[in-house]
Amino acid sequence: MERFSFLLYPFAVLYGWITGIRNFLFDINFFKSKLSPIPSIIVGNLSVGGTGKTPMVEYLISQYFGEMKLATLSRGYGRKTKGFLKARPNSTPEEIGDEPFQIYQKYGDSVSVFVGEDRVKALAEINSTSEKFNLVILDDAFQHRHVKAHMNILLTTYQKPFYSDFLLPMGRLREYRSCAKRADAVVFTKCPKALGITERENQKQMVSKYLLSETPVLFSSISYGKPYPLVTGMKFKPDLILISGIANPQTLIDHLDQNYNLLKSIRFGDHHDYTESDVKEITEVFESFKEEPVLIITQKDADKVKLLLQSGFLKEIPIFVQPMEVQFSSEDESILRKLIAQKIG
Repeated sequence: MERFSFLLYPFAVLYGWITGIRNFLFDINFFKSKLSPIPSIIVGNLSVGGTGKTPMVEYLISQYFGEMKLATLSRGYGRKTKGFLKARPNSTPEEIGDEPFQIYQKYGDSVSVFVGEDRVKALAEINSTSEKFNLVILDDAFQHRHVKAHMNILLTTYQKPFYSDFLLPMGRLREYRSCAKRADAVVFTKCPKALGITERENQKQMVSKYLLSETPVLFSSISYGKPYPLVTGMKFKPDLILISGIANPQTLIDHLDQNYNLLKSIRFGDHHDYTESDVKEITEVFESFKEEPVLIITQKDADKVKLLLQSGFLKEIPIFVQPMEVQFSSEDESILRKLIAQKIG
């Protein structure tokens, strides 16, 4: 397909004109941006999905958990509801979206999780509550320019940096590469842990062409923890079948392939809602292996798979969850924390 992507060039040009005019109108204040009433950080990207925004949001939560009164805000992609909502103990992924549900399941009421398509109105709603938040983290709002955050963190993957990508539909960029200049920091995600100094400098030189001179460029990797059972009592085995419904599972596939015996990877689309036909496919694949492997799933998929278990599906199959978290070098982590302190106080 990529070989013929040049055929989509005229549509990419048209798309670029549309997004370019929109951004120009914001730049000259014809369209207004409103400063968030609460200290805020936007975590976003230029491309469509798969850069690791939610793990980065969770990283920021972990950095300031206990120090600040925290909240997160996203539109709740894929939810079946509309308007402004706050996550509650009885909330479901269908109600608030996959990523907000994942964050709420992890932190509970210790972190307030909100969803709302209109970020300006949602921030006003959050600010009007009796809770006094020190920081709100906005997931995937880099293109939502009606809101002006106190800090913008732009993510790009090491495997497919935005400077080598193209506008939709020819590539995966949602706006021009030059729009990266709105970022206060750029973070390369999913980097190899053994990334050398020379490669770091090469990447900085390539990406800095699109940034303001003072914008720091940082590097993060993914750290994978020990898989844990979705239901207690299940015994782990190194023979695995991966089930994933995320935008880009390749980094996870590589990790499992290097550290375990990955027999097969069954990939569904991002934000996939599992059905009975999916269960049938998964069961058939599982039963095709005589060594009786275990299923391993992502944290994002875990809560949806739990709903399948509650409905009576997959109960006899051992299912394990692969935890993961974002890691920075101590130097880059220090740079990021100092920058956040400057921006939000």
